[in-house]
Amino acid sequence: MTPQQPAVLTPDLPQKQTFTDPAAAVARLIELYRGAVDFLQLSFAEAMKDGETRVRYRAYYPEVRITTTSFAQIDSRLSFGHVAEPGTYATTITRPDLFEHYLKQQIDLLVCNHGVPVQIGVSDTPMPVHFAMSVGGATVPHEGAAAFTLRDVFDVPDLSTTNDDIVNGTYAVPADGTRPLAPFSAQRVDYSLARLSHYTATDPEHFQNHVLFTNYQFYVSEFEAYARKMLADPDSGYTAFVSTGNAQITGPDDPLLPTDKLPQMPAYHLKRKHGAGITLVNIGVGPSNAKTATDHIAVLRPHAWVMVGHCAGLRASQSLGDFVLAHAYVREDKVLDDDLPVWVPVPALAEIQIALEQAVADETALEGYDLKRVMRTGTVASLDNRNWELRDQAGPVQRLSQSRAVALDMESATIAANGFRFRVPYGTLLCVSDKPLHGELKLPGMASDFYKTQVSRHLLIGIRAMERLREMPLERIHSRKLRSFDETAFL
Repeated sequence: MTPQQPAVLTPDLPQKQTFTDPAAAVARLIELYRGAVDFLQLSFAEAMKDGETRVRYRAYYPEVRITTTSFAQIDSRLSFGHVAEPGTYATTITRPDLFEHYLKQQIDLLVCNHGVPVQIGVSDTPMPVHFAMSVGGATVPHEGAAAFTLRDVFDVPDLSTTNDDIVNGTYAVPADGTRPLAPFSAQRVDYSLARLSHYTATDPEHFQNHVLFTNYQFYVSEFEAYARKMLADPDSGYTAFVSTGNAQITGPDDPLLPTDKLPQMPAYHLKRKHGAGITLVNIGVGPSNAKTATDHIAVLRPHAWVMVGHCAGLRASQSLGDFVLAHAYVREDKVLDDDLPVWVPVPALAEIQIALEQAVADETALEGYDLKRVMRTGTVASLDNRNWELRDQAGPVQRLSQSRAVALDMESATIAANGFRFRVPYGTLLCVSDKPLHGELKLPGMASDFYKTQVSRHLLIGIRAMERLREMPLERIHSRKLRSFDETAFL
């Protein structure tokens, strides 16, 4: 005899309904999500209290679904907000409270462009209890800590369905023909939201739409100083500054309690309404960290990310403190080769390039040909070996020369390539901190006054560039250059 399957209990939630009002659609998503989370949290608490259960508890993610039978004539300049051809498209949704503004934007574009409503209802994708419990900060004990077998009673994260198939272009359309509406499924988003909290020691809701990455701790104190200056200005539009441990200040003189132990990649957030502020993440050194950070921040659908780190200058004409604006990349970081082959070009994006160059011109009071005194545009190479200089240099130097590289680091190409892969506008502005091929190694006491001045300017240049990009319409910054043949409607 086979054991009897336990009864499955699910929450009583509203049936599927169509909406043309984006605000009402998102309100229903929030209602469905909250109902599922509340059910799982209450059921888990009861199961832990009773110590044994003969039923299975299951709740499902909400979903957005749209069906169109027409090849709608869409403005050809738009790269998102519409589906390519008639059919049914759907995506599961998590944390609609966190993505409320984004969801309203995307649903509004869909309804307007296709003239049909969206359907909001419960999906057939179970919500893992771990992700439900994390809403509010609770955790699920490790396997064996409860008196019952967790997987027999609740759904747990399923890595077989948590992947990047949609963004990588390897997604297999199911038998019913429903195609993806968004670049990430709910489980994939929940997975990254949990990782972001772990790696950065700040909650995902603090992340802003404009992200700066650095590999230099000095920029953190500079960023805090800038944040305090902005909070002192009532017209700046910035509302708060959040540090690791979710420590938050809203006034320029508020104390900011230090974190006992810094996380692997600490993040800092200068907040603005609708996430229009700036986030700084100190990813440290290495392509692995760069990939990890961007893998998870990508689910937040930022409008731009830019690397403002330090690099080795490869040309004799460069000086310590010079800037390098990357217009191409040599990818020898190896961490993305399986997801984005090295033969895929990672182009410079004009909107980002112009914003960065104009920001350098503004901060240095140089322009035109004179700007070349402190900034060089060229190829940046990213390697996976920090001490590449100690090996036989003949091979690496020849490749660097053939590629016309002007700078070398370990993170920029990774951040740019993952931006390309995830359809997040990207850019790189580096500061030369050493010239290993010309006898200027990164050693104590070698920093000149010029270098120190440029380092102080560097972060501010990145901030100014992001503020320029913030004023740019979404349809311009999220251009068609980052979109493939068969794209999701959601940004």
